[in-house]
Amino acid sequence: MTPPVIDGENYQAWAVKMSTYLEGHDKLEAVERDYKIAPLPDNPIMNQIKYHEERTTRKAKAKSCLYATVSPTIFTRIMRLSSAKKIWDFLKPEYEGDEKVRGRKVLNLLREFERIL
Repeated sequence: MTPPVIDGENYQAWAVKMSTYLEGHDKLEAVERDYKIAPLPDNPIMNQIKYHEERTTRKAKAKSCLYATVSPTIFTRIMRLSSAKKIWDFLKPEYEGDEKVRGRKVLNLLREFERIL
């Protein structure tokens, strides 16, 4: 499955597809939680090193996935955000909108529909 691209108009569908894509690639946790990665202890064992690298890489790959699935216009708005979680949290209210924004969109669509009839 290719990750979907958000252009600002398709947030609802994008969010569902993107969460499924991230979950399937074991990156959803990095988007939903901005977890801290503890530093390695002195003289770490191989399992600790591997776990540390996986956690670090997962965060970077999740951020990369989000960068790759937004339009260039949206990318310029999120490129300075420091984590996948911050990007995800920025996109939802920005493109889904709150109740007032959704209400205005519905009103505008109704007016447009009435004008067509």
